[in-house]
Amino acid sequence: MIDATAQISAVARQLGSRTLAAGEARVMTISQTYDAPLDDIWDACTNPERLPRWFSPVSGELRLHGRYQVEGNASGTVERCDPPKSFAATWEFGGEISWIEVRLDPTDDGRTRFQLEHVAHVNDDFWRQFGPGAAGVGWDVTLLGLAAELAGEGGGVPPEQNPDWMGSESSRQFMAASSERWYEVNLAAGTSADEARAAADRTTAFYTAAPQG
Repeated sequence: MIDATAQISAVARQLGSRTLAAGEARVMTISQTYDAPLDDIWDACTNPERLPRWFSPVSGELRLHGRYQVEGNASGTVERCDPPKSFAATWEFGGEISWIEVRLDPTDDGRTRFQLEHVAHVNDDFWRQFGPGAAGVGWDVTLLGLAAELAGEGGGVPPEQNPDWMGSESSRQFMAASSERWYEVNLAAGTSADEARAAADRTTAFYTAAPQG
């Protein structure tokens, strides 16, 4: 498995805002530059045979205007697709709709920058409770899985489906470190220190709680 401490530091995180037709929205951006060519990362992100190895099984029509379903998670519609540079889709979960966009940019040294943007309407109660960490920690785990897949160290399963890792101290440290980074991002976006701290503490507790039973 990829070194968790190094992975946390390799990721850039941002939080912004945007005005949509239906109101204010939060814009979460997470990115990492991988030591892999653009075509390989595009294939990892769009090939239904590779997706279960680092993300989750995805069924449906992975094409423009096609409907998709992430097993046990969100569904949506592919709204834009520009192979092998970007795709955008709705992210529909729990009766709410948000939007994701993945962009891939080659660097001058032969590597590729992966960037994921997640735009969601502000849900005041949920946001006050968890802040950006609720979704942010999950996306951090996703980028960890992609890093492992590209490096050939993933073992063929996503991190959250690896019981040895999920129950380990390394996993808890990773989740806590991710939550802390999203706390820092929340502060930088203008959230008060007390509000950001409380949200981060609740996020950390949620992700690091020992399994029951």
